[in-house]
Amino acid sequence: MTADTIAAPRSARNSGSNWEKWGWLYMRVSGVLLIVLIFGHLISNLIIPEGGVHAINFAFVAGKLASPFWQIWDVLMLWLAFIHGANGMRTIVNDYVQRKSLRTALVAAIWIAAGLLIVLGTLVVFTFDPCLGVTQDSVLWDACQAA
Repeated sequence: MTADTIAAPRSARNSGSNWEKWGWLYMRVSGVLLIVLIFGHLISNLIIPEGGVHAINFAFVAGKLASPFWQIWDVLMLWLAFIHGANGMRTIVNDYVQRKSLRTALVAAIWIAAGLLIVLGTLVVFTFDPCLGVTQDSVLWDACQAA
């Protein structure tokens, strides 16, 4: 085989884990799941409540984040969206950045940023406390004292 010849797709040269294939597959599966999660999120926040978008306030969000179902829903949507977006950005960087060192740095920065935002978002969803920092002057004082 000469340098000009392209190896067969299933040759020994291409054996091992194919990360691009798994990334491509992830994009398709996560895209379909994200459509379901996002439309469910929009329907439950904008259509089902009386008053639509005007019903969304701090108490509405606090009530939703108190439910384990909505916590899991929101965290799943958060994780899938950030990994989906980071994988898409990685693909764009791989396609358009020529210098290997710059490409490696940019891809690392993308994954670090996505990972940091995933961790912070997950912490917010699971540790959200509407009574944290509430004083006697707050309209939430009575509700927080009852809990």
